[in-house]
Amino acid sequence: MQASIYAFPAFSIRFLPIWRRNFLVWRKLAVASVLGNIAEPLITLIAFGYGLGSLLPAINGVSYIQYLASGSICMSVMMAASFEALYSAFSRMHVQKTWEALLNAPLALDDVVLAEMLWAATKSLFSGAAILLVIFMLGIGLHPQVVLVLPLLFIVGMTFASLGLVMNALAKGYDFFTYYFTLLLTPMMFLSGIYYPVAQLPAWLQNLSSLLPLTAAVNLVRPLILGEWPRNPALDLAILFAYCIAGFYVATILTRRRLLK
Repeated sequence: MQASIYAFPAFSIRFLPIWRRNFLVWRKLAVASVLGNIAEPLITLIAFGYGLGSLLPAINGVSYIQYLASGSICMSVMMAASFEALYSAFSRMHVQKTWEALLNAPLALDDVVLAEMLWAATKSLFSGAAILLVIFMLGIGLHPQVVLVLPLLFIVGMTFASLGLVMNALAKGYDFFTYYFTLLLTPMMFLSGIYYPVAQLPAWLQNLSSLLPLTAAVNLVRPLILGEWPRNPALDLAILFAYCIAGFYVATILTRRRLLK
């Protein structure tokens, strides 16, 4: 039993019907869902980008709204993936008992966890694409490099979905997620260069920031939207994949312990 709990997740295409099931449910409320996920980032972008941005000088040679827009899209993907992997996944697992029903079919729990992670990443990609469209309408990001942004946003979504599923496996109720958002995600937003350059932080916070997945995401996405190329793409991708793989593995173990005891 112990060996099976700690075994590396077994992947198969059986996750596809579960992913499709989540997609079909979401499609009924797709417009409201996307608007809900992009409302806060858009309000932040307009209020701070134009309001505060009119009082600030250019940052690294670009206007503040361009700087903020190229970082806020990563924040939007992080939040969308986290909400889906936390509240929605917890509802399916604990409240609606959807996971238990799925496990009565010829499916493994690993298939369910994988489908939840990929679905959360997909849903966050929809939100990121909507934000990107708005950015285009503002005349920002109209560069050839921007074609690489969407696949990167999907990787970012996978990363934060995997981390969210760890919290989902530990949660006893919805209130538990407040700690995750307040103590981890919110500080990460202020340490990852979304609102101001990381170089403005004290040295010890800069060192901490360099290890955060959101910082890696911003380092990859912002230059592409601004028509440049990331400085250390291999390192930043390695950080994202490390969090994604480790998070998914831990989430799988904790979910097995919770549901297969």
